[in-house]
Amino acid sequence: MVESTPTKQRVWDLPLRLFHWSLVLLVTLSLYTGINGGFKEMDYHMLSGYGILTLVIFRVIWGFVGSTHSRFRSFIKLSELIPYTRQILSRDQSDITGHNPLGALSVVAMLLVLGTQATTGLFANDDIFLEGPLVHLVEDATSDRLTTIHHFCAKALYVLIGLHLAAIAFHELYQKDRLVLPMISGYKKGLSTSADKPSSIRESVTASILLAACAGFVYWLINYV
Repeated sequence: MVESTPTKQRVWDLPLRLFHWSLVLLVTLSLYTGINGGFKEMDYHMLSGYGILTLVIFRVIWGFVGSTHSRFRSFIKLSELIPYTRQILSRDQSDITGHNPLGALSVVAMLLVLGTQATTGLFANDDIFLEGPLVHLVEDATSDRLTTIHHFCAKALYVLIGLHLAAIAFHELYQKDRLVLPMISGYKKGLSTSADKPSSIRESVTASILLAACAGFVYWLINYV
């Protein structure tokens, strides 16, 4: 009996992949400039924060209008969390196509922390020469509290990034479940999925319009509010 060659199935759409890697770059820049301080570095820090806020807003909306595995309803399933956790050491995870239940929690936590960090940054100050563009809307004491939350989110972000990298290593090395390459190519081998048929042009146009709208909203927020 001749074994059939595992077929490739699309899992991640192009907008989601571009979001993911753009977020990686912006978060790296934001953390680096936040640590190093400096006048010019903090200018880049604020710009990266605006970019992160734009991407987070985009991802939240894309979670409702994107392709199958981008939608929150396809992977946020709390009823599956405990059963999945009980058999997490099993190497047989072939039935999981998109985010697994723990990965879903990671996505939600990352979006919440990044969204909170970027938003509080709009009202934050460093008591020296830098203030967020919306600091004039709140009292000094409120700005100080939001600055504290902003710094706390940065520490929480380190924890989430560490857990994320550890999870990738666990899946890649122990379970032999490739996570990085599919986030580049969009495809995984040997999967059966009920995902909708890809329409690259429609997805790209929809995502481009949505991203432009999110960027326009953030620009308006920081310049005209």
